[in-house]
Amino acid sequence: MKSFGCSFRQALLLPKPPPRNQRTVIINDSTITKNLSNFTTTSRGQVQVNAKGFTGSPATAKNRETAAKNLSGQNNNEDDDDEIPEAVYSRIITRILAFVGIPMAFGVTLLKIFQAIKEQNLWDVPIWVPFFTTFLTFGASTMGIAYGTLSTSLDPEKKGSVMGWEEAQKNWVEMWKEEDEVSR
Repeated sequence: MKSFGCSFRQALLLPKPPPRNQRTVIINDSTITKNLSNFTTTSRGQVQVNAKGFTGSPATAKNRETAAKNLSGQNNNEDDDDEIPEAVYSRIITRILAFVGIPMAFGVTLLKIFQAIKEQNLWDVPIWVPFFTTFLTFGASTMGIAYGTLSTSLDPEKKGSVMGWEEAQKNWVEMWKEEDEVSR
């Protein structure tokens, strides 16, 4: 107990860190401010930092986005990506929800069944069985995000099949063909 008391006393005797340099902001009626994204410069040449997202008007934010697009080489009139039609977009969301939700619900149901079997003393379920089923069903649920997107027909008039295997094969080839064109 004495060693604890000694170490406690030593901690109290440590020198305090020096105070941080804090700058004071002098604002009066004669200062002129210019808004430059996150910095404000006064007529005295002092720089004041403002919080991000709370300065400027929406027009200023729009001008920044336009400038960023111009710097990255994109033209405002020319879009590289085509817009996804609303019918295709809703079909993608529906397929993702189905291919994620069904395996996840099945996995949770299996966990509840294994719990009930073990509590009723019907079968002493080995610990690896719930782990394995959880791994399979939740893994399938994770893969459902990608498969739900790939298995959707990108034609707004064509719905495609229920499982979407033909569309997934076609979209997989198209996706990698575009990737190969970009890398060349």
